[in-house]
Formats: sequence, C-alpha cells, structure tokens
Amino acid sequence: MEFLYNVFVFLHFASWALVFGGSIASLRTKALYKGVSHGAMGAVVAGVIMVGIAEMAGLWDDGGPSMAKIGVKLIIALAVAVLAVIAVRKGENVSQGLKGSVLGLTLVNIVVAVFWN
Repeated sequence: MEFLYNVFVFLHFASWALVFGGSIASLRTKALYKGVSHGAMGAVVAGVIMVGIAEMAGLWDDGGPSMAKIGVKLIIALAVAVLAVIAVRKGENVSQGLKGSVLGLTLVNIVVAVFWN
C-alpha cells in the first residue's frame, strides 16, 4: 500500500508543478493553458486518493498531518481547479487577475503544505 501511496504523491506533486509552471508560462499570453486546469483537477483527485489510502492503510498512525491542514488544502485546491476551468473556458478573454489568482492560490497551497506541521 505504501508504494501505491507514493505513486499518488508523485502524481500530486507533478500535477501541482503543471499548474504552477503553466500559470507562469501563460502570464504573457491572452489565455490560460488547458494543462493548468487538467493539472489542478489531477492534483485534487490525487490528493483525495492519497488521504484515503493513507487512512485505510494506517500510514499516518504515527501522527501524520492534521485533518485541518488537509481540509484547508482541499478548499484551496478546489478553488484553484474552479478558477482554472473558468479561465480556460473564457479562452482569449482571461484577465490577468484571474490568471494571477490561480498562480497565487497555487503558491498558498504549496506554502500550507510545506510550513503547516
């Protein structure tokens, strides 16, 4: 089970890297890259599966992250996914503020993951 958990950790990290990199790369374009919304949705799904596997297999019996942290990260991730989907559907009419909010919330999610113990 630990191997499967680690596979989803990798997918989660790769998805967030896609969101972060795609958001930065699209700041100079008129549209948000479609990969950003796919990465955001992939990160949400992989994160939920990670938590489920860890809870089922008892991988976090020694403490693990708090459920408050998991909840905050889920809410932020869902907000990023929704904003990214909205931005992609707008096509060429995406404001810089919307793209910046996707990037900013992605950074907030990373900061929460790293610094909330």
